[in-house]
Amino acid sequence: MIAIDLSGKTALVSGSSEGIGLGIAIRLAEAGAKVIVNGRHQEKLDKAITEVKKAAPESEVVGFVGDLGNAEGCDALIKAHPSCDILVNNVGIFNPQSDFFDTDDACWQNFFDINVMSGVRLSRAYAKDMAKRGWGRVIFIASESAFNIPVEMVHYGFSKTAQVAIARGLAKSLAGSGVTVNSVLPGPTLSEGMKKLLEPTVKKTGRSYEDVAAEFTKTARSSSIIQRAASVEEVANMVLYAASPFASATTGASLRVEGGILNYL
Repeated sequence: MIAIDLSGKTALVSGSSEGIGLGIAIRLAEAGAKVIVNGRHQEKLDKAITEVKKAAPESEVVGFVGDLGNAEGCDALIKAHPSCDILVNNVGIFNPQSDFFDTDDACWQNFFDINVMSGVRLSRAYAKDMAKRGWGRVIFIASESAFNIPVEMVHYGFSKTAQVAIARGLAKSLAGSGVTVNSVLPGPTLSEGMKKLLEPTVKKTGRSYEDVAAEFTKTARSSSIIQRAASVEEVANMVLYAASPFASATTGASLRVEGGILNYL
């Protein structure tokens, strides 16, 4: 079996103190990369670093505490860690059950700043140097909601569509450079965020998170082929591939790990 080896590479995963971001950080560390983990709170970040080290005891893991939803936070991160080989733009927020007509300007702006501009700022800072070195990976964690816009959070879907567009455009801007840029499209994923949403039902019914998440997926995303939520590890596996040397001919793509929800080839 040929293993993915990222030894000698430095990976930066934004918003990686929990959930999908943490799962990605663990997978990259297991493959040998030095990993920069990011979160807004020191205590949660310390816990995340411990989890990464537990999964990959030989790995080098460093943390950066900062809010990447504004230019100042991004600038501070770039100053502290001026170079990386693999950039995973994962930081993001979502807010279900927000009617379009009740979503004010501040909400739209907040989603744009965190979900979109964080990736723009970090990619602008790191990708040019990747191109100079002739190798690099930029990955945006978007969503199937980029194409399957959820009526209960149009503002979220918009931000994810923007990520897909930016990834495609940046890939074309870096044509022939040895740097690939892709977006990854998870569907419902059993992360900490989803568990918080499902917790009342789990407590009320006594059923497992997996069972309740499967029911949610069948109801809210009825076109799902796997008929369940993906695991954090399944999403992280796709990101690991995209970050690897094996993905050298994969660029400008929207890589689906959404269980077949989207009805296009």
